[in-house]
Amino acid sequence: MPALVQAQLRCAGVEYEQSIKQTQPQLTQRLLEVEQLIRQGMESGQWQRTQEGTLVIPVVFHNLYHLPSEKISEQQVQAQLKTLNDCFRMRNADTVNTRSVFKPYAADCEIEFRLAISDPRRRSTSGIVRYYTPISSWKMGDDMKSTSKMGADGWDSKSYLNIWVCRMEKFAGFTSVIGSDPKLDGIVLDLGAIGAGQKTLVHEVGHWLGLKHLWGDEYCGDDGVSDTPKQASYTPGCPSTPRITCGNNPTGDMYNNYMDFTNDACMTLFTEGQKRRMRTLLANGGLRGSLSNSPGLKLPLIAEMPLAEQDPTWLEPKLFPNPATSYVQIDLSYDRRWVGQSYRIIDLQGRVRMQGAITSVIHQFELTGLDKGYYLLEARRTDGVVYKAKFLKQ
Repeated sequence: MPALVQAQLRCAGVEYEQSIKQTQPQLTQRLLEVEQLIRQGMESGQWQRTQEGTLVIPVVFHNLYHLPSEKISEQQVQAQLKTLNDCFRMRNADTVNTRSVFKPYAADCEIEFRLAISDPRRRSTSGIVRYYTPISSWKMGDDMKSTSKMGADGWDSKSYLNIWVCRMEKFAGFTSVIGSDPKLDGIVLDLGAIGAGQKTLVHEVGHWLGLKHLWGDEYCGDDGVSDTPKQASYTPGCPSTPRITCGNNPTGDMYNNYMDFTNDACMTLFTEGQKRRMRTLLANGGLRGSLSNSPGLKLPLIAEMPLAEQDPTWLEPKLFPNPATSYVQIDLSYDRRWVGQSYRIIDLQGRVRMQGAITSVIHQFELTGLDKGYYLLEARRTDGVVYKAKFLKQ
């Protein structure tokens, strides 16, 4: 279904899952086991064994920015959390737009999300951590979740919902696969998908709590929820009349559901069945049951705030002094990937006069053995990126 692929511009969950299955064949069996655990939990009433009242989940936003304008503000985050909580608590004003035939199924999920006030070491935190990255945009995958790949390591996923916010090349968001590597657990959002009224995160948190797309990611598939009618695939736009597929007459598709692909203004409900499925994961012994014991919302034991990474003062290599006498330095603070990469210093006759590896983000080249004149510094990364700069030795 080509149209379904196009719809993944909104949520890349299916494509992401398929990509990691290729590298982790055992994940297919693990996902079947996870689904069995969820269904057994729902049938046994495990979801009712969650703590009484509203469940509160601590959240940390990892903001990866390349340009200062890509830093998300606390106001953006708070507005996004308000939208998220209003949708999960059925407090959003647009619930009036839910089709009357589906209103009896709409649920207050009794799940809320708050910014963490303690990090994994019980230090004070705002729940928003910003990191400069030399990566200007990210492909769908897990690189943004790793400090070693110029992203940011997540916090303990047994205690926090990790949300990485960065410039994505193609997708609005995607969620990790339950049962895969816990170090990569969480949600990735495009910078354009966060803020007041944005519901991409509502959809992705649904996935993070075990919900599938309404069509079960196959034609007339099963989403594991009894009170969501089967439907053929995603719903584009925001229909004004019933859309009958998969024999779901007379109700038609539940296109007001947050787990469809309709416009944000059209998404207005989770169902009681979806609530049970999500709370099954959060119950004692559930796959996400450890969140109830998270230190994230407990008072910090250490008052210091974690130090934020400093912005670089430029976004390209800087060579100085130029002209030089006894040495020349290159500042690569903007991109740590250069450390360990090779360099050559070449004279005007094309002869290599010095060569080696860059050992730090500010690397100094001793020039005492070179004659006066012009030279070319050439540095080359293993990913094919080449830097060249001419300097004068006096």
